[in-house]
Amino acid sequence: MSEVVFVGTSDAFGAGGRRQSAVFVRGASGGMLIDCGATTCSGLNDLGIARDEIDTLLISHFHGDHFGGIPLLLLAALYEDERKAPLRIAGPPGIEARVRGLSAAMGHAVEGREWSFPLTFDELPVGRELELGPVKVRSFETYHTPDSIPHGLILDIGRQRIAYSGDTGWFDGLPTQVAGADLFISECTYHSHGFEYHLNYEMLLEQRKRFDCNRLVLTHLGNEMLPFRGACELETADDGLRLEV
Repeated sequence: MSEVVFVGTSDAFGAGGRRQSAVFVRGASGGMLIDCGATTCSGLNDLGIARDEIDTLLISHFHGDHFGGIPLLLLAALYEDERKAPLRIAGPPGIEARVRGLSAAMGHAVEGREWSFPLTFDELPVGRELELGPVKVRSFETYHTPDSIPHGLILDIGRQRIAYSGDTGWFDGLPTQVAGADLFISECTYHSHGFEYHLNYEMLLEQRKRFDCNRLVLTHLGNEMLPFRGACELETADDGLRLEV
């Protein structure tokens, strides 16, 4: 059995004062952080999750509210935690260059430091399966701004399967990609807005019967979804929500 902790559940703009995208998955053999928005370090501290618990960072795409927190998390691991255990960062093609470029742009370059822990990078292109410790991960292409190289993720942890949409608008193959999941974590930025690169509640409710998953939880909630949190037919997540899978 795994524990899933929603560290951040807002859209890119912190709707409702909540944190940006990050989900921590704690299993018997270690921990994985799915996405790492700019507010993630604050969220981990607030929820009492030690950075040392994170064995792997798994990134869905290259937007700041999903990977912008990595440079400061790395610095905190080095200087605050004096980390010794290896840390892997996996994500779309170009993940290492993107992290290094972002870190340098923020004034916290990866180069020129004596790291106290091994830091490695793994590319996870569409369709590839990768074993990250005890977790088997597969990526799939989603319908989001192409320059962010958007991916959804399927995590097999023992007998449990967790699916994560990342950011995406509706595409007909989405239900097939997440079929069989014990938990599907789906973005739902809007309630009824028609922006093509994000999902909305009305669309997900209309298509709910097509999703063959035991539990569907909505995250990445924008201002339009704020009045409906916890008060609609589909389950919504707030910062700090903990689930067992």
